Amino acid sequence: MIYVTGDTHGSYRHVRAFAREHSLGPDDVIVCLGDTGFDYFGDERDDAVKVRASLAGVTFLCIRGNHDRNPAALSGYRLQPWHGGEAYVDEAYPRILFARDGSVFDLEGRPAIAIGGAYSVDKRHRLANGHLWFPDEQLTEAEKRHVEQALDLRRWRIDTVLSHTCPAAFVPQEALLPSIDQSTVDTSMEDWLQRIEQRLDYRRWYCGHFHIEKQESRLRFLHKDIVPL
Repeated sequence: MIYVTGDTHGSYRHVRAFAREHSLGPDDVIVCLGDTGFDYFGDERDDAVKVRASLAGVTFLCIRGNHDRNPAALSGYRLQPWHGGEAYVDEAYPRILFARDGSVFDLEGRPAIAIGGAYSVDKRHRLANGHLWFPDEQLTEAEKRHVEQALDLRRWRIDTVLSHTCPAAFVPQEALLPSIDQSTVDTSMEDWLQRIEQRLDYRRWYCGHFHIEKQESRLRFLHKDIVPL
């Protein structure tokens, strides 16, 4: 089985409980839609051994969020084929994979494209308080072209989109933080995804980022819920 869930920020108690309740094993996949909590600090504070070892019984496919380091920039990760696409894998944790943006994966016969990245509305707070912020949190123009080229090859038809943030028309206004001046927020990722969404023939779209549970048309926001793909 393949399941999808939202941002975890390093908290996997509910994921482990779900895996036990449903007797999930290595052939089962949980897609995490970004902000996984893996490699945020890049050192022992990530508690990698404890957290990742506790997840060893299930395969995780992670979409890169704005609180995730780019695995392409980390020496411990290698790019390898997986289910028709490509994913970054740390050989110490072979069942925790980070999707390469623009990869199209065959998930039980359903093609699904991975699109990570987003702007951190907490950027100023993180920098002002000595917390980490990653300049490559959003897709580069080259990475966007790679996504578009992957869709070109499929004639802009896909079963499922797995992204971190959402197209601009779907941004949930009720989930925006009132303490943030929205005029200061970089919405270029959402604007680009909106152009993707308007052109794309797709069946369903899953995203995280906004920490809500909501279905709007064919797009579903996920946070703590874990749902079958």
